[in-house]
Order: sequence, then C-alpha cells, then structure tokens
Amino acid sequence: MKKRLVAILKVVVPVLLVAWIVFLFAVNRAMHKTPEQFGHFMSKLPMPAYFVIPFETLWFRARAGTLAVGEPAPDFNLPLHDKSGHVQLSSFRGSKPVVLVFGSYT
Repeated sequence: MKKRLVAILKVVVPVLLVAWIVFLFAVNRAMHKTPEQFGHFMSKLPMPAYFVIPFETLWFRARAGTLAVGEPAPDFNLPLHDKSGHVQLSSFRGSKPVVLVFGSYT
C-alpha cells in the first residue's frame, strides 16, 4: 500500500508543479497587458487561485516599467477635465516643474 502511494505521489507532484508553473506564466502574461484585459482575466479566476499566486512579486515585475530615476517622462497629450482643450506634457518642459501622479482616487 505504501509503495503504491509513493508511486502515485511521484506522478501527481510533478504534474501539479508543471500546472502551477503554466498557471503563473499565464497570470504573468496577463499582467503585461492593458489594465482592462488584466481585469477581465482576473475576474474569471476562481477565488482559491488567489491563494497560490505570488501576486505582489509578479505585479511589481510586470508593472516596473522601463524608466530609470532621473529620466524624462514620455510625452503624452490628454484632454482637460472640463473638455475645453488638451494638455501636452512637453509643453511644460523647461518652463515649470511638473508632478505626475499615477493612481486612482475612486
């Protein structure tokens, strides 16, 4: 009986390990997509899946970006809140300091 259990474990453990690695690869790949696509992927995961994901580590690696401290931010053009025009980051370069805040206040 003990030999049979050991034989079963020798098959089951590697299969579970490979499945877990494939699952982590899929989550990591989803994290590198747009927030909307990532949210859609995560909304489909069953709750127990969240307990086996090293979420924080994957998240910080996926969202680290490519800018180093001291590098200029990439230029962008966004509509004003009241929709009266647009603002472009490069228009402030050399004239006054700009603070970029990324996040959600909802």
